[in-house]
Amino acid sequence: MPPDPTALDAFRDAQRAAGVIAAKHRGDLDGAQALLAEFTDETCRTRGFHLLAELTLTILRAQTGETMDELVQHLSLHIAAVAGNRPADSS
Repeated sequence: MPPDPTALDAFRDAQRAAGVIAAKHRGDLDGAQALLAEFTDETCRTRGFHLLAELTLTILRAQTGETMDELVQHLSLHIAAVAGNRPADSS
């Protein structure tokens, strides 16, 4: 059975999203912007970053042995800390 074209598109979008992040972290803001512009629409961009986040958390879960709920709680605390709302380690 051939792969679902929609699923293939989602994984391509996730790869593009990873490329955006990699370009940004190496200081290539023009490259990051060019990759962002390659998304065909906002739905594809959202799908790509969503799948990338989910895959990343799945890899992290496998490496740490934490549950997805625990990882999301830690992530939420770090987001709040970066936003200046509260300390990162209040668990």
